Amino acid sequence: MTAKTIMIQGTTSDAGKSTLATGLCRLLARRGVHVAPFKPQNMALNSAVTVDGGEIGRSQAVQALACGLEAHSDMNPVLLKPNSDIGAQVIIQGRAIGNMDAGVYHDYKPEAMRAVLASHGRLAERYDCVVVEGAGSPAEINLRAGDIANMGFAEAVDCPVILVADIDRGGVFAHLVGTLALLSESERRRVVGFVINRFRGDIGLLQSGLDWLERETGKPVLGVLPYLQGLHIEAEDSLNREQRLADAARLRVVAPVFPRISNHTDFDALRLHPQVELTLVGPGQPIPASDLIVLPGSKNVRRDLDFLRANGWEAVLARHLRYGGKVIGICGGFQMLGRQLHDPLGLESASGSSAGLGLLDMETELTPAKRLTRVTGRLALDAAEVSGYEIHMGVSRGPALARPAVALVDGHDGALSEDGQILGSYLHGLFDHPEACRALLAWAGLSAPAFFDYPALREQDIERLADMLEQHLHLESIAACLP
Repeated sequence: MTAKTIMIQGTTSDAGKSTLATGLCRLLARRGVHVAPFKPQNMALNSAVTVDGGEIGRSQAVQALACGLEAHSDMNPVLLKPNSDIGAQVIIQGRAIGNMDAGVYHDYKPEAMRAVLASHGRLAERYDCVVVEGAGSPAEINLRAGDIANMGFAEAVDCPVILVADIDRGGVFAHLVGTLALLSESERRRVVGFVINRFRGDIGLLQSGLDWLERETGKPVLGVLPYLQGLHIEAEDSLNREQRLADAARLRVVAPVFPRISNHTDFDALRLHPQVELTLVGPGQPIPASDLIVLPGSKNVRRDLDFLRANGWEAVLARHLRYGGKVIGICGGFQMLGRQLHDPLGLESASGSSAGLGLLDMETELTPAKRLTRVTGRLALDAAEVSGYEIHMGVSRGPALARPAVALVDGHDGALSEDGQILGSYLHGLFDHPEACRALLAWAGLSAPAFFDYPALREQDIERLADMLEQHLHLESIAACLP
């Protein structure tokens, strides 16, 4: 039997597609439905390693978690990871096939669509229901030709579409009506209703607008979802800069926001920790004093290293270390800590080499083969348990690696400097495990760090999201729309 498929599209980016899809996946799973997530095409620098050794967008990995499943590369068959303003690494069914600029990728779309339909077909055969997340907006006129991310996919598999809009940013009725107006007649018929997201206030004051919307469009409002304060669902790509107040006895952590920052979800456990004050610093912003500086991952390491220097971070790092501060480099940030960065094949930018920060005695060469693996092990710090995943193209070599930061089940990872001030690792999710987080924060100078279980918090918020949908979404109406 072929699964029932329903697609969630948005009037804008960040309208709530990922959130609605995640909550709907958990709600269906709780009701005993064998459900799987799917996103035809994702453009994001936050990614995850799948059970079959592929790479997909982070949001689909979280949605798989909401379904009670291991993430699989079929759940996001096309992933685009931008490495410049006009180009991206193209990942098809979990495997990088190369870099393409926008024009070349446009010509490649028919091939990408074949991969999309093959992946969806496999999921449809295995599951009762497939919850599909669109990308951006279906009303982006310049992207409609050869579309595989929104209505192009929905038309190809003949599935109903729910259109979601964010009322918190304003203009919700214009967004919904305007989006419908820019669709073709067959696409408009495919939209089975609207969901209004992030509503605050008295629903009675909104009712006249909802009545008008239904009369004007002939489409039902399937739910008005309240704004959930403090909800944490790992971001697809947008960087969450929300600051949370930390306890008085806190650790000050600072991180630069690179132009091509990748897997910034590595910071989520720090941002949510009650004893951590995390500050993300963009270009031209003052760099505050800190106990710990974290250099994040990057999709274009040499160019982001140039950005780091142009914004004064090299001098800041030197001063920070002179006064006893600690530094962690993750993935691309780890590569920056070495003496040299080599890209002889021009895999990320122009071919050549760049001087690293020289804080660890090692060099890194970028190679075409990408390492994609889930790992477990123990930190050199207190032998704390750690788990995470590696997504990188570089191979690092040098004396610094003789003092690894992590003892893995099948090898070693990273480096810990002889003076104990600098730690580098290829592991994304370094702070996610409660034991690793506590050990790293204690090493960085936090006295008596609390036991903070980030995975448990993530699970709690997925449940809270599903509870809210149970109350505010017209599930029976949605079920009636399924083929």
